[in-house]
Amino acid sequence: MIDLAAAVAKSASAWDEPGTLAFLVIFGMAVILYFVFRSMARHLRRVNEAARLEASQAEAPRGPDALEQPGRDQGMQAGPGAR
Repeated sequence: MIDLAAAVAKSASAWDEPGTLAFLVIFGMAVILYFVFRSMARHLRRVNEAARLEASQAEAPRGPDALEQPGRDQGMQAGPGAR
């Protein structure tokens, strides 16, 4: 009976070893993180570009009425009927 239990315990399958499963889990997480970080970098580039564009538009002179109404943005200056 003990010989039978010992034979079952010493399986030749690589899937029965804990190292194989742990490696596959870590490798899968690494693949997923690669795509997550790549997507995050793409989104951060878009945010950075939008911030640069907004900063350059804020520094640009707007014309003579920019001095009269410094707190109002361009959307409010269009008038009550414009959308």
